[in-house]
Amino acid sequence: MIEAWSPADVYAAEAALEDELASGELMARAVEGLAEVVAARVSQLGAETVVALVGGGNNGADALYAVAQLAESGVTCAAALDVTAVHAGALEAARAAGVVLVTGAEALEDIAEADIVLDGIVGLGGRPGLPEAAAAWVAAIPDDAHVIAVDVPSGQAADGTAFDPDGVLADETVTFSVAKPVHLLPPTEQACGTLSVVDIGLTFDTEPAVVRLTFDDVADLWPVPGPDDDKYSRGVLGVVAGGEQYSGAAVLSVTAAVEAGAGMVRYIGTPTPEGLIRASVPEVVHGEGRVQAWVLGPGLDATSTRREARMQLDVARAALTGAEPVLVDAGGLALVDDDVIDARRERPTLLTPHAGELATLLTRLGARRRARGAGQVEREAVEAEPLRHARALADRTGMTVLLKGSTTLVVPADPTQPVYSQSDAPPWLATAGAGDVLAGLIGTLLAAGLEPSRAGALGALVHGVAADRVSRGGPLRALRVAHGIPDAVAHLLTRG
Repeated sequence: MIEAWSPADVYAAEAALEDELASGELMARAVEGLAEVVAARVSQLGAETVVALVGGGNNGADALYAVAQLAESGVTCAAALDVTAVHAGALEAARAAGVVLVTGAEALEDIAEADIVLDGIVGLGGRPGLPEAAAAWVAAIPDDAHVIAVDVPSGQAADGTAFDPDGVLADETVTFSVAKPVHLLPPTEQACGTLSVVDIGLTFDTEPAVVRLTFDDVADLWPVPGPDDDKYSRGVLGVVAGGEQYSGAAVLSVTAAVEAGAGMVRYIGTPTPEGLIRASVPEVVHGEGRVQAWVLGPGLDATSTRREARMQLDVARAALTGAEPVLVDAGGLALVDDDVIDARRERPTLLTPHAGELATLLTRLGARRRARGAGQVEREAVEAEPLRHARALADRTGMTVLLKGSTTLVVPADPTQPVYSQSDAPPWLATAGAGDVLAGLIGTLLAAGLEPSRAGALGALVHGVAADRVSRGGPLRALRVAHGIPDAVAHLLTRG
């Protein structure tokens, strides 16, 4: 897995190596790794000129030392800088190596001609946004230049909470020892490009702030049955989904659960989806009975007054006050109120909204009062600051929140635990029914005994891989993703 630590934890780890910090050893390690990456790109791209954008902090020093090394090896290098705020040792090394030092209009001209731009404007401790002079530098970067950010793309929030469209948008980022939240969280991950991590010897005794599961983690986490397992020990999942208006959601959810390997699936629904499921997923058992986890809500109409729908809603409400793990999606989110929140605190619960649903739920529950005052929460606000809003809902409800999107966030109920950030799916997965498939897939993992955060992250990864393998670069439909889950799981379990 990829683990990212907060800026505060990184500074603490650096302070623990005080002697190395004072001697410049940590910076020397960082510069050596950075220069190797840039030299490799010079060779791969056939680049002729490298221009460093140099700020006053350690990242600026790293960039300036790195181009000094490149210049000594014969690469044509320049550095745009503010001479009043540059690391003295790095400046001396750059001058000695023959790096062209430029300011003002001359700097803009050199940047506009660069093949590779090395961004060292703002470091890990910088605020979001760019200094005025640096904004002109960034605006001058040519579209065909290869941009390498040092540690953090300048202008972007290091904690991953705020994206600046006028900040640096890197083709790749070279960071040191560990990833940082900016590299893994929406909306800032899009500014980082490919991530390279240079080990400079930092160690951590704290939990990471953000975690991303990788393909190699699946074999350790997926609930593979043993010779003594039966359908009950593998996990029985109850699904309360669909209705007369959205009958397909039920089919998608239960199909995904069966394809993901649930020991048994029980379905509680209304006549139309019941008939569809009997015909298309004959393995499913209909009616109430003992389960080990619930999926509540895909296609559910919480306002229906039909007799069968009322019976279905009664089962959902009972599950919400019961002890079994519960995933609440789509229509089921309308059932989450203060009584449910009180009943489910300390019980495994996963809410799986998209941005619009999260905004609606936050507004209804008033979860935003502590942040910016009471009022309407808009979808656009959630999309701009997804982690902050998902954390607000997790804090308000005491439940784990999986916020669906191109990057899926899983925010645990316990704020001391890491946030999961998964970005495994192709854009083609933005299609109707994909969330219903994800709900059934994750429900299977809950029934197998995984805790909500891990189930959500693992389910999101497998969902994305299944979609990618089914898509093969083209359009897909949600039902094909559900049927592609066994192939994706087998691929991930055996790829080693």
